[in-house]
Amino acid sequence: MTKFHLHLVSDATGDTLIGLAQAVITQFEGADPEQHLWALVRNTDQVDRVLSEIEKNPGIVLFTLVDVEVREALNRGCRKLQVTCIPVMDPLFAAFSKFLGQQPQHLPGIQHVLDSTYFDRIEAMGFSLSHDDGQSLDTLRDADIVLVGVSRVSKTPTSVYLANRGLKVANIPLVPGLPEPEELSVLDGPVVIGLTTNPDRLVQLRVNRLSSLSQDDDTDYVDLESIREEVKQARKIFARHGWPVIDVTRRSIEETAAAIRNIYNERHLS
Repeated sequence: MTKFHLHLVSDATGDTLIGLAQAVITQFEGADPEQHLWALVRNTDQVDRVLSEIEKNPGIVLFTLVDVEVREALNRGCRKLQVTCIPVMDPLFAAFSKFLGQQPQHLPGIQHVLDSTYFDRIEAMGFSLSHDDGQSLDTLRDADIVLVGVSRVSKTPTSVYLANRGLKVANIPLVPGLPEPEELSVLDGPVVIGLTTNPDRLVQLRVNRLSSLSQDDDTDYVDLESIREEVKQARKIFARHGWPVIDVTRRSIEETAAAIRNIYNERHLS
C-alpha cells in the first residue's frame, strides 16, 4: 500500500472534493491516502491554520475555493511549502466560461443555496423512503423510476442514492411463489427497471444479512438452487413486461445508479 496525506480544502461542505478524490483514488492500485478535510474555509486566517497542518503532514492538496484572495493565500503557502496544490474546478470553470461567454460567480458555497433543486431532492428522498420495499403502492404512478428485483440486489441503497439526485424512486421486491403486485403490472408512466445479480454472489449477501440479524441460515432464502430459480423467475417477469435489466453483480451503487439514469434519460428524450 502507498500511504500519503491528501488535504481537501473547500469553502463549502467539501462533498464535491470528497467525491472527486474518491473517483481518482480508485484508479490507483494500492493508493491509501489519509484524508484531511478542511471545510468552510472562507478567509485568510483559516487558510493560515490549514497551511500549518499541511506543513506538519505534507502531501497533495486539492481545493475548491472561489474567493480570489483566499485561493491565492493557499496557493502562495503551498508554493512556499513545496507541496502540490490543485484547483480542481478551474478547468470546468474555464470551459463553461468560454462556452457561455461569462465569468463564474465568485460566491463560496453557491452550490448549496436553498433553491428549487434542493427542495426537489428533499421531496424525492421522502418519496423514496415512503415507497421502499413495496410500500405505498397506491401512489406508485407518481414515481420517476421503479426498481424491481429479488431480495438483496441493492434496490434500497440505489433508490436512496438516486433520490439524493432529485429522482423519485420506488422499489418493489419480487417474492418467490407470488406474482408481482397488480399496481406494478399495469403501471404506465414511470420507468420500470429490473435489477439482477449472480446467484453465487446473492447467497453470500443473504448469508451475511441473516448473520447480522442473528437468524438461522438453514432456509431456502440462502439455498443456492432456490436462489438460482428465484433469479430465473425474476428475469422471466422482466422479459414478459419488456423492462430493461441491469446486472449489479460487478457494479457499485454509483455505477448502477449511473446506468439507471442513462435509461431514464433515454426514455425521456425519445
